[in-house]
Amino acid sequence: MDPVLNPYAPGAGRPPAALVGRTEPLAAWDVGLRRVEAGRDAQSLVLYGLRGVGKTVLLNRFARVARRRSWLVTQVEARAGQTMRAMVGEGFHDNLVDLARPGVGARVLKALRTALSFKASYDSTGRWSFGLDLDGAPGGGADTGAFESDLGKLLRDLAGAAEEQGVGVAVLVDEAQDLPTEELVGLCAIVHSANQRGDRLVVALAGLPSLPRRLAEAKSYAERLFRFHRVAQLEPPAAAEAVVEPARREGVRWQDAAVDLVVAESGGYPYFLQQFGQETWNAATGPVVSLPDARVGVAMGRLALDGGFFRARWDRATPAEKEYLRAMAVDGDDGSATGEVAARLGKRITSLGPTRANLISKGLIYSPDHGVVAYTVPAMAAFVRRQDLEE
Repeated sequence: MDPVLNPYAPGAGRPPAALVGRTEPLAAWDVGLRRVEAGRDAQSLVLYGLRGVGKTVLLNRFARVARRRSWLVTQVEARAGQTMRAMVGEGFHDNLVDLARPGVGARVLKALRTALSFKASYDSTGRWSFGLDLDGAPGGGADTGAFESDLGKLLRDLAGAAEEQGVGVAVLVDEAQDLPTEELVGLCAIVHSANQRGDRLVVALAGLPSLPRRLAEAKSYAERLFRFHRVAQLEPPAAAEAVVEPARREGVRWQDAAVDLVVAESGGYPYFLQQFGQETWNAATGPVVSLPDARVGVAMGRLALDGGFFRARWDRATPAEKEYLRAMAVDGDDGSATGEVAARLGKRITSLGPTRANLISKGLIYSPDHGVVAYTVPAMAAFVRRQDLEE
């Protein structure tokens, strides 16, 4: 069939043609925004799960929904070794420009002046100009150099400006497990204080399954600050809908057996569903996708995953790190005890500490619990085992 009309879209953060099986977090976000606009409190959200399950897609949808309601929104991606101060500040710039209109109220002017001071805290050479006279306006003070104090002041004053406009402030952070501990602690404290004051602020964090534990370690009350949503593989009915619905919109029908094969082989993981769907579409002549088409699509899709999705991660590992990944593959995707991995490699746990830390830093594995490691992507164990056959 025509690849130009192919409705399937594998890729990091790319929205699928049919976003299914995610009703609960989407509804929680929508209710939260509406509660804030009604002057009520709203619990911030945490999305956690393996890579490829659609956390970034959900976070992007959250941002889009908030922007449609004219909220002040900043969306950033945490990166190991980088501060989120500048990313948050620059993310709010367009919102601030939109706010800076003649005749705005005192709370907006205060937020603009505070934003200028926050900008100065990470960029001493740059300066924003909003075209308004802010001399004599209250605000400022978000340039002390202390992350929690500065970001807290910015969000507090922005929330005041948002209330003046009848909206709220949304801060969305992807890959939140990579936030430095100081920033994670500070963010929790900011949300806690905002909740106590009734500020119009909602935060959404997305990250690996280790994120809830990191939050609990950052602040003991974190489990009460956030509503946690585990984003996992889709249940078979939802997975089937993710396959069938995009094609239906293009006038193409899938045979039940073809759908069942793709759903089974994908394990219900959204990224795999999109990859297999894309390859099956390209292999089919249409307007009906048959079981033989699906078999070809799954085979081609697996080759594509091995050559890209999995290979990109495998090639980032050093020879010693690959040996560690191989030792983990014995246990499949459910996780491995670090002691068992060390025994298989004939080494002490302590001597493997740097290797384990490097793999975590590279985002190839994570620690779901103390003394346990697991792959960050589904089906990685099978790929690793295939490398022993190919190499």
